[in-house]
Amino acid sequence: MPEQDFLAGSVILIDKPAEWSSFDVVKKIRNLLRRKQGVKHIKVGHAGTLDPLATGLMILCTGKATREIESYQGMPKEYEATFRLGQTTPSFDLETGVDREFPTGHITEELIRQTLEKFMGESEQVPPVFSAKRLGGKRAYEFARQGKKPDMAPVKIMIHEMELLGYQGHELRLRIRCSKGTYIRALARDLGAALGSGAYLARLRRTAIGQYSVKDALEPGKFEEMLNNL
Repeated sequence: MPEQDFLAGSVILIDKPAEWSSFDVVKKIRNLLRRKQGVKHIKVGHAGTLDPLATGLMILCTGKATREIESYQGMPKEYEATFRLGQTTPSFDLETGVDREFPTGHITEELIRQTLEKFMGESEQVPPVFSAKRLGGKRAYEFARQGKKPDMAPVKIMIHEMELLGYQGHELRLRIRCSKGTYIRALARDLGAALGSGAYLARLRRTAIGQYSVKDALEPGKFEEMLNNL
């Protein structure tokens, strides 16, 4: 990709590492481009956040391409997720510690397959309190970290596909293709309850956004190497 494309407007596919926030990714790529292009300012935005503990595909837009961010945000997302059955956490993932234990002896692969079918199609999902949803000018997680439990309005979501990749011990692995606005952490909560147990999201990787695949994405370090070789 010619370097002048970054200033004019381009789409960059980044494979986000674990422990990086989405803002960390944007800041890193923006600084790299500013240094490479020798400019003080360059527009860089992302088309959909990933939680810090998650990895995988982020679409970044630069220059005039930032005008198209909304179109990318509306595309279906695909994830590979690992749910830990038999336990829950307040954040529905590993950001917080385990708060409850549940039985799992009754859970079979057949029960899992039957239960997954119930989640297919359109439904309403209550977002996690530990999320970036805005409530009265604040992020929901700000209330959650203060020990408060604000009411979270349900939102309509669409689950296009759910494929069972594996079930062993207490770990359930799924491939999920879903609409914008779907919280996989909330899906872990709801699936655990539907199985007569509990669950939280142990690992998450976003593998695709629309026709864009993480296979074509670069980790930030590899992107820096590419820039240096231009």
